[in-house]
Amino acid sequence: MKQQREEIIMKKHTGLMLVLTIALAVLVSACGSKANSSASGKDAKVKIGILQLMDQSALDQARKGFIAELKKEGYTQGKNLTIDYVNAQNDQANLKSMSEKLAKDKNTVNVAIATPAAQALLQADKDTPQLFTAITDPVSAGLTTSMKKPSGNVTGTSDMVPVAGQIELLHKLFPKAKKIGLLYNAAEPNSVYSIKLAQAALKKLGLSADAKTVATTADVQQTMTALASQVDAIYMPADNVLTAAMATVGKVSADKKVPVIPATGPMVKLGGVATNGFSYTDLGAQTAKMAVKIIKGKKPQDLPVEMPQNVGLVVNDKMAKVFNIDPQKIVGTK
Repeated sequence: MKQQREEIIMKKHTGLMLVLTIALAVLVSACGSKANSSASGKDAKVKIGILQLMDQSALDQARKGFIAELKKEGYTQGKNLTIDYVNAQNDQANLKSMSEKLAKDKNTVNVAIATPAAQALLQADKDTPQLFTAITDPVSAGLTTSMKKPSGNVTGTSDMVPVAGQIELLHKLFPKAKKIGLLYNAAEPNSVYSIKLAQAALKKLGLSADAKTVATTADVQQTMTALASQVDAIYMPADNVLTAAMATVGKVSADKKVPVIPATGPMVKLGGVATNGFSYTDLGAQTAKMAVKIIKGKKPQDLPVEMPQNVGLVVNDKMAKVFNIDPQKIVGTK
């Protein structure tokens, strides 16, 4: 009997220990879930790396729009957000070393602004979720194999606006222009791609094209001056070198009385006449909203590459008047 009582007591003790063990496991799991929930919330410390190709108006606007939208979404620098920002100043060696730095920093997500920056960052880091922005054709740039279903660990926003529509706008504003100059940097994949589209659009309209290239901002004045003496109007893609030199482009355009239709709104404001464009600040904000989704658990490959929203007519009133065009009539142009 004594032995039976001891066995019963032992079984009860074992059962009680099992219950306590299970209860402890549930409690630990609950605490872990709460911690994970907190880590993915707005009280968590989020660290975002930003690699920008160079100082340039459109790229600057994209970065500022990105940071401003993060703040709207509840992520503020100095509180729950650290921005790990580096600028390569258009130097290939800097792109490599800075990409490697961001890869080692183990950020929540890394953001590349402009194609060369995105290519360098992807080369250095396949593990950290990556977003890109201010890139015309991410597929041709080798960043992804699909816009709808991004490959690898990268997605983002494209600044592509239909080039054919911009060429049609040029033709409507300047119907007497028969020979169209194309100015771009052949080292930029975005520009090469856009120029091919422009050439096809010009051919469809029965217009001839004369293409010239620049390698640096120092080349722009001389090349622009030479091209303006040979053509009736000029089209420029979303080119980083040309955007940085648009003040020079605008001066030559006004002096030579040869209008320029560039691809982006910032380029128009700095020296073009008009374009079908959008705000790079808004594009940066779009990218930030994608970043928030990644912070909250989405994977880049789950997020299709996004195109610009709110595309509309952008006009430089001053340059329009140089070419005797009523800005109000441009606004009415479709």
